[in-house]
Amino acid sequence: MTLQEHLARMRRSLADFRIGGTGFADLGRAVGGYADRALAGLGQIDFRALLADLAAAIAFYTRLPLRPAAPVDGAAVARASWCAPLVGALIGALAGLAYWAAWRLNLPPFVCATLAVAAGMLVTGCLHEDGLADTADGLGGGETRERALDIMRDGRIGAYGTCALVICLALRIGAIADLPRAALVAWALVGAHATARAALPMVMLLVPPARADGLSASAGAPSRERAAVAALIGIALLWIAFGFKSALIALVLVLIGAAVLAWLARRRIGGQTGDVLGAVEQVSETLVLLVTAARF
Repeated sequence: MTLQEHLARMRRSLADFRIGGTGFADLGRAVGGYADRALAGLGQIDFRALLADLAAAIAFYTRLPLRPAAPVDGAAVARASWCAPLVGALIGALAGLAYWAAWRLNLPPFVCATLAVAAGMLVTGCLHEDGLADTADGLGGGETRERALDIMRDGRIGAYGTCALVICLALRIGAIADLPRAALVAWALVGAHATARAALPMVMLLVPPARADGLSASAGAPSRERAAVAALIGIALLWIAFGFKSALIALVLVLIGAAVLAWLARRRIGGQTGDVLGAVEQVSETLVLLVTAARF
């Protein structure tokens, strides 16, 4: 019997072999059908739209010299909300690169950590730090809802905002400086920045805008699908960076922190604003870094 005849006989035997009433031939056709449908679905994905969302998110969340084809308005921000954690990972990677460069120059850990935080602030243009300061001033100094919103819109920083910024910066720098290895710092920064921004679409979805105008109101709530994708990306990056147990602890704390801020904003000013979202990002980022310092 030739080799070709042996192969033909084996194919006939496998085709006739059955498990639980299902033959290998049937299984092969079913798998082929699933594969064809998956490839057809993949062909329907608009990759240009996905890249446009990513470009819009980078343009909004950072000061990197990237000019998207379309203007980045509120609708574009909501549409691109799913990739916010990806932009956060990019920001964290750049901050980690700054730490590594300082570490290679044999600078003290505190200086390396300070430069890493400063690099993140430089890349984002202090977007979220500004929101944290305005939120602290408004919620701390505003006796009424209208007064709190007026203070948050005021460009000047007050005592509450200054104290909030100093405490937040000190906690972040201290947590990073405590980490023993540059590689761990890089993963911590990527995980913290990604997770913090992954929380923002969910807050936008669940908490209504406090104002009828402003970026948060014009953006509106992202779809549930986009918010869910952002959350899943953030959780995945957090898990990759820290492992299951540490990621779970950080995730629980981030959920608690975001929920407390959302409840406080809803109670004091009737909803969320862009400043409140900035405060959520800063608190979430700080909590992830503190968990990293405590666990490692």
